[in-house]
Amino acid sequence: MLIPVGLIVAVCVIDVLSPADIHLGPLLVAAPALTAALAGPGPTALIGTLAVAAQVSIGLARGVLFTENLYAQIGALIVVSALVFVFTVVRERNERRLSRSRSVAAVAQKVLLRPLPPHSGDLEIASLYLPAEEEAEMGGDLFAAARTTASTRLIIGDVRGKGLPAYSHAALILGAFRAAAHRQATLPRLARHLDGAIRWDTSQWHTTTH
Repeated sequence: MLIPVGLIVAVCVIDVLSPADIHLGPLLVAAPALTAALAGPGPTALIGTLAVAAQVSIGLARGVLFTENLYAQIGALIVVSALVFVFTVVRERNERRLSRSRSVAAVAQKVLLRPLPPHSGDLEIASLYLPAEEEAEMGGDLFAAARTTASTRLIIGDVRGKGLPAYSHAALILGAFRAAAHRQATLPRLARHLDGAIRWDTSQWHTTTH
């Protein structure tokens, strides 16, 4: 806020003290534009209002308040201030929407990707999950560990695609893995079970969408 206010004050003082043929009033448009880049709608509207008031004050001090040139400068300043204000409103709304989407995606991802146990039988497990992209859209990353009486089964994968369909397929695969792994199925039978589960889910998806 200090920089735009300082700019407005500087333009007013220099313009009033300058010769009559030098007009710095149009530079006032930089104040709301700069504020829009640094702050939200409230400060932007305030600085835009101050800039318009400063432009009127300059015209009053120079004795050109009721001239067409000043009317044009004030009108242009009002239009630009209104545009940057609308820009900040839209930007802030999109930022809030993106923040909510990121929060929902993070919670959903934590529910899907449960932390792996540090030990499973004689096996020590260490894991670190870092998404490739810091975006709000949920992905199809998956991993899990399941202990049987004789062994530990691990699965690591990535479903193709993004968003809810990929998340749904990943949840289906993990659910099928956890259910089948505990039944001590052999690895080939486990793989066939997972393949059958995803094929059935895909067929249901196509049947529903068509």
